[in-house]
Amino acid sequence: MDAGALDVGGWGGYENVMTQTPFSLRPLRVADADAVAALVRSAFAAQTVVTDPLPSALKETGGNIAKILTGGGGGVAADFAGVIGGALVWEEKDGGLYVGRVSVDRAYRGHGIARAMVRAAEAEARHRGLPRMWLSTRLALLDNRRLFASLGFVEIAEHAHAGYDHPTYVDMEKRLG
Repeated sequence: MDAGALDVGGWGGYENVMTQTPFSLRPLRVADADAVAALVRSAFAAQTVVTDPLPSALKETGGNIAKILTGGGGGVAADFAGVIGGALVWEEKDGGLYVGRVSVDRAYRGHGIARAMVRAAEAEARHRGLPRMWLSTRLALLDNRRLFASLGFVEIAEHAHAGYDHPTYVDMEKRLG
């Protein structure tokens, strides 16, 4: 494994057995911030379900990603020979590792990238000695909720965005033991 690859249980590269699509996971760098922000905007714009309100991720900026990366947070990129095909960011928040902006480019979906990146985030949470990791997702995004549930997350609280009288998103948590 090269020095820039992320150690995720002893492997830094991944190849989907069914599609033979190789990618490596590596830590996000500040230099990636603009590309990651563009990926986030594109991935959230391509959601299969339109959410109300629209995702704040559609306004993501490189400056915000850089702020997370330089402020004690971090993230992981799924790198396809120099092209970032997936990314997520994390921050220590509320007694755990908060995982956000889980994004995979449409061209690279269906290859286990989101699953591998969330596992990398779990490795980071364990490395930091945190008791849990958590995230938020829209109630309407059933595929996302199923994916996170398959990775051991459970729904713990529903919330409404400002100005809404009904729940619009849910917090999901994975306890680490």
